[in-house]
Order: sequence, then C-alpha cells, then structure tokens
Amino acid sequence: QVQLVESGGGLVQAGGSLRLSCAASGRTSSNYAIGWFRQAPGKEREFVAAMNWSGGSTGYADSVKGRFTISRDNAKNTAYLQMNKLKPEDTAVYHCAGQYGSSWYQSISSYRYWGQGTQVTVSS
Repeated sequence: QVQLVESGGGLVQAGGSLRLSCAASGRTSSNYAIGWFRQAPGKEREFVAAMNWSGGSTGYADSVKGRFTISRDNAKNTAYLQMNKLKPEDTAVYHCAGQYGSSWYQSISSYRYWGQGTQVTVSS
C-alpha cells in the first residue's frame, strides 16, 4: 500500500498562488495514479486533477483548467498541484489520492489511498 501526506496549504489572497505537495511512502515502486480532490464546508468532495504514473496523461476539472497544473517527480515520490489565479471559491481542504494502475481516474471511488488533507483558504 502507499501512504500519502499533503503539505503546502495556507491563506492566500485572491489572484495569488500556492503549490501543494503530496509525499508518498510505502509501495511506491509500482505504478500508481495520483489524484487531487477538494472538499469545501458543506459540500461534497470533488475532483480537481489527476495524472497517470508516467505523467503523460492528465485530467482537470473544468473549474480549474488553465489555472491549476498537476505534476509529479517519481524519483522523489512526490506529486504537486500548482494553483494560480486562486479564487475564493477554491477555498477547501485539498486531498491527494493514490491508486495502483496505468491510467488516471476521476471518480472518488477509484482511489483506495488518501491523505489527510491540507487547508487552502483564499480571501477576497
């Protein structure tokens, strides 16, 4: 199994940027996809972005396309979510998720492994 720990959240003004990190440990030698999800207060957890093992295939929610970029460094067992032009509606707890396989996945139920999350707050 793989363990995931997020970091990099914080408070930022609208229009600003943050980079989240997701450090993986455990059985990281096998191919696994990484997904980023977020959950705002009173709302369901939603898909943000995902990437396959090689980094050659990615997917984004329409709400973040052109502003967020997912990446990974498999040598460091770390994935990233670069968030630019942040908006107040991006405020949420951001979770990274992992699942063994060759593709990337958009649905929450496709991921078995989850981090505890990191809070992102965007002020207006």
